[in-house]
Amino acid sequence: MTQTPGIWARLTGRPNFGWKTRHLLVLILASLGTYGFLESRLHWSEMHRWNRAIGDMSIILIAISIAIGPLSRLWKHFRTTLAWRREMGIYGVLLAIIHTLIILTGWLQWDLVRLFGYELHPATGLYVMVKHGFGLANIIGVVALLYGIVLALSSNDWSQRVLSGSVWKFLQQGAYILWILIVIHTAYFLYLHFQDFHRAVPKPNWAQLPFVGLIIFVSLLQFLAFMKTWKIKRKPVLMQANSTTVTPQLGAQAKP
Repeated sequence: MTQTPGIWARLTGRPNFGWKTRHLLVLILASLGTYGFLESRLHWSEMHRWNRAIGDMSIILIAISIAIGPLSRLWKHFRTTLAWRREMGIYGVLLAIIHTLIILTGWLQWDLVRLFGYELHPATGLYVMVKHGFGLANIIGVVALLYGIVLALSSNDWSQRVLSGSVWKFLQQGAYILWILIVIHTAYFLYLHFQDFHRAVPKPNWAQLPFVGLIIFVSLLQFLAFMKTWKIKRKPVLMQANSTTVTPQLGAQAKP
């Protein structure tokens, strides 16, 4: 008698749960999450509501994609979720692209010089640097976006075959670098950008504390997975070292 797989087994990337369904479910998750972030900031301007909602959901999806790896190392039951890393990362990058387009259209009006912290001086007609942190944070964001696009475009079986397994794996492991860039970029806009002395300081973004919690959670998972991997790799080395140490002593005792 064939047992029908439960919903958890189907949702965790078993072979009978295809990539099309995973794409659909992650898309639904991204849509619902974005809607929730939108509703949480009704008092904000329309542009900033969409900007932050889509940006926040992008971070959530990429964080899940990053966390799946160490979770699967720590607990074998999470290994079935490895198939979901690809879709989480792809839609996280797609949302980051939309987030960037909203900023360019609604905030900067496609004046790309302003993206790097410059503003047009009305007296001289020249661009002058007025927002150093803004420019640096956006440079980091642009680098993260470009790298994220490369990772998303290579997140398919065809790229894996063309690049070969080792090269493809090396490229995809760069997702941890992407995560660090995203954290720096996001932290600036959550804690620093809106603290200028010459304008009214807005109420703190409610996402400040959850963002810290998310960073601690992902970092802790990575650290624990690193320690577990280190202990597993270290154990055979210690056993071999102990074996080579004990053998000469036994041989020495056997001599008359």
